[in-house]
Amino acid sequence: MAQARGNTRQRIQDVALELFAEQGYETTSLREIAERLDVTKAALYYHFKTKEDILVSIFEDLTRPMDELIEWAGEQPATLETRQEILRRYQQALLAASPLFRFMQENQAAVGKLSIGLTFKQRMIALTGLLQDPDFAMTDKVRSVSAIFTLHAGAFFMHHVEGDPEEKQEAVLEVALDLIGQAHRGH
Repeated sequence: MAQARGNTRQRIQDVALELFAEQGYETTSLREIAERLDVTKAALYYHFKTKEDILVSIFEDLTRPMDELIEWAGEQPATLETRQEILRRYQQALLAASPLFRFMQENQAAVGKLSIGLTFKQRMIALTGLLQDPDFAMTDKVRSVSAIFTLHAGAFFMHHVEGDPEEKQEAVLEVALDLIGQAHRGH
């Protein structure tokens, strides 16, 4: 029984995110989500009371890998190898969460009103902090932060670039790893 409930919850999240992306978060109603799922509004209400609840749950599910990564990285030695592994793992988390990040980008006003916007900013600060030493030169701090944003660019903007998707992601990771490697050499 619990398994089926998990599947329903997942389907609600997926369909809600689709509708939010198609027609905007503000204009999407719980009734429309229920209709597309072909369930009653009461069945939807059993899992989520508001569309805010749906969005927050999606955000929490998709950002859990980020939290786990930050926790893991905090326990590792501050070496180049650790930082390279952070970038590899972060790229995987980003690719898994790309529908959510695309939505956040297109619906910044709605996202800003929820408690999730700030926590995402805090996660980014924590992650970029784990990629650098306090005594890095400013150019190396910039390289460390740029490595993270290279992965963001890869997840969200490279679809406009011609080429094989897997090859593009490998190239993106290579550039991010180059940046973190340069930061360490300059250090």
